Amino acid sequence: MSRIAWKVTFSGVLVAALFVATAPATQNPGPTGWDLGPFSRPAQGNPVMSPQPRSLFSDPIRKAPVHWEALHTFNPGAIARQDRVYVLYRAEDDTGEHAIGGHTSRLGLAESSDGIHFKRRSAPAFFPAEDRQKQREWPGGVEDPRVVEGENGTYVLTYTQWNRVTYSIGIASSKDLLHWNKYGPAFLSAVGGKYANLKYKSGGIVTTLSDGRLKAAKIHGKYWMYWGEGEVHLATSQDLLHWTPVQDESGELLVVLSRRPGHFDSGFPEVGPPPVLTKNGIVVVYNGKNDPDAGDPALGTNAYAAGQALFSGDEPAKLLARADAPFLKPELPYEKTGQYVAGTTFAEGLVAFDGKWFLYYGCADSMVGVAVAGMENQVKGGAK
Repeated sequence: MSRIAWKVTFSGVLVAALFVATAPATQNPGPTGWDLGPFSRPAQGNPVMSPQPRSLFSDPIRKAPVHWEALHTFNPGAIARQDRVYVLYRAEDDTGEHAIGGHTSRLGLAESSDGIHFKRRSAPAFFPAEDRQKQREWPGGVEDPRVVEGENGTYVLTYTQWNRVTYSIGIASSKDLLHWNKYGPAFLSAVGGKYANLKYKSGGIVTTLSDGRLKAAKIHGKYWMYWGEGEVHLATSQDLLHWTPVQDESGELLVVLSRRPGHFDSGFPEVGPPPVLTKNGIVVVYNGKNDPDAGDPALGTNAYAAGQALFSGDEPAKLLARADAPFLKPELPYEKTGQYVAGTTFAEGLVAFDGKWFLYYGCADSMVGVAVAGMENQVKGGAK
């Protein structure tokens, strides 16, 4: 056992705490009692989305038609709305350099009555345009959405703004998933502009079950977001639109999850779908990259697999447990063959729908898959 003292700055207020944790805080592989799942792929229906080379969109910046989802459709966010599942998925066109990050990304929108079979809109629902965010989103585009339901039915989107030079978590809101207001980088004005030039991505806002679906949750009067690739950090907000990173006692970004040699997340962890506040604490589903030299030999080099960690529902920075093994990893051909040749099951969208969990994930940076689980052991965590 190790005794760890820690201090965290929450929007300028210094909070000190002392707790005892095992070193490291982990659980054995398999069901733990606190994790979501177990998940399984449906017998039919996967992948639920694939590229559609014929889809055309009149791009407002190019002022010309583009095949906006011709090459890849992957890394989806998801929300349950009006007895349906809606998936916002990243779609790459056939312009630019034929390399990862070399195309322009837009977000398509699809809906389903069963969570598996989807009807897609012919044009993207969210895209770079002649607006105030153009310089941050063009020509790389808008990537990797995660979406939550806020107060009064407003939807809040976190996504990656990519101009092929730098990137950040962008924030947008909508009432109908089709018409969006963009607010720019999440941390732009935080701490006097300290993080205005930070490169950061992958933001999952904490949710909880309410009225049978996931909604943004308040803890101690604030919304919380786990974010980051490489290391996982925290941020807080009063309105879901403007965020302040949580800092440690030295004024540095607080790290709440790091890589583990010998495990599926030996390269690094990256935040997955919006975390869920449950009766046991905050369950964070995250994606781990397998290190070529110090990784899990059972996984491919540089492969991405999905794991879970548990944080305190009262102290979101306090890690309680972490599964040793991934619950979802590249196994099927469409998960191991595509733009990302090492293979990925990159979890990014989670909904509570029809009494089950539906987890949507990117397959080898090329397609969208789904895995389903029961919810028998999970109950509403409750906002605080």
